[in-house]
Amino acid sequence: MKEGSKYQPLLEYLRGSNQSEVNLTFSDIEALIQEILPDSARTKRAWWSNRSKGALQASAWMEAGYRVEDVDLDGQRVKFRKPTIGLQVQRMGDTVLWNSELIKALRLYMGLTQTELSSMNDCRGKLLLPSSSLPEEVNGTVLDLPQPYNHATATPPHQP
Repeated sequence: MKEGSKYQPLLEYLRGSNQSEVNLTFSDIEALIQEILPDSARTKRAWWSNRSKGALQASAWMEAGYRVEDVDLDGQRVKFRKPTIGLQVQRMGDTVLWNSELIKALRLYMGLTQTELSSMNDCRGKLLLPSSSLPEEVNGTVLDLPQPYNHATATPPHQP
């Protein structure tokens, strides 16, 4: 989202929240953005859809790691929730046994395309990942990815 966008204050508010669920009234959002929401926000559920293209308002909550879980047009309320992905991680000793589902979840968590993830391969079949790119839970039995990873701000992997 461009700096100075109409919905930038909503993005910043949600980014600053440490809650997995945020409930706001339409008036709360209008106070944040200092503008009245368009009529379509009050009458069309589609305005609140979680689409990544062509909707500045959706970019605000999605870039902050939230999705609209519920919208009450009559009550003029919206519930944002950070999605979580619970995956079973199998291990053999100290080695994580990665499968296609885990690799895809990690790629999405890191916000990478398949090509970008492949470029992190060291040509010996090993991924060179910054330790900051892995959630702490990878050390346990469940990989819980609470929000997208911003690879632009991560420390780049060490190249031998």
